[in-house]
Amino acid sequence: MNQVELLEQHIAELDDASFAKLRDWFMEFDQARWDKKLEADSNAGKLDFLINAALAEHEAGLTGDL
Repeated sequence: MNQVELLEQHIAELDDASFAKLRDWFMEFDQARWDKKLEADSNAGKLDFLINAALAEHEAGLTGDL
């Protein structure tokens, strides 16, 4: 049995309160990992194409006030 299968088995055995606590922790953990990845990609210039596209649309008059 690999690690994921073992985790799945243990998670399936949790009571409702423990599962809710794990779910909340995992959601926060996942969001923190996403934020770190997004920040790293941004710092590496991997998202510059989005900025450039938005600026080009704005300069072409294709944007409006929010």
